[in-house]
Amino acid sequence: MVQYNGQTLAYIGDAVFELYIRETLLEQGIVKADKLHKEVIKYTSAQGQYACLQSIEAALSEQEKAVVNRGRNQATARRPKGTPLQTYKLSTGFEALIGFLYLSNELKRMRELFEKIPLTL
Repeated sequence: MVQYNGQTLAYIGDAVFELYIRETLLEQGIVKADKLHKEVIKYTSAQGQYACLQSIEAALSEQEKAVVNRGRNQATARRPKGTPLQTYKLSTGFEALIGFLYLSNELKRMRELFEKIPLTL
């Protein structure tokens, strides 16, 4: 795999994770767009992704933890509004992990981690 930087991994991971959450909530019967959007935000916001990372942290391999750290430590010009910087950086680390697993074609592992995330944030 090409060595992508943390921001690129996070960019892809954000899209992959949002699609997973949307599909999962649709499967649970949430089909009205406004309700779906409100539920999706609970998981895809910086706070939501930080909570998701906390729920899978104990299950991560050393390599996966290193990817999270790479995403977390990536310099960014963007300053989060209403979110502590550390929460924002760790949510970026979570996105980077998802992007890494997706681009590495580690879809089985990605699904294993997704299954550890409680969908009741």
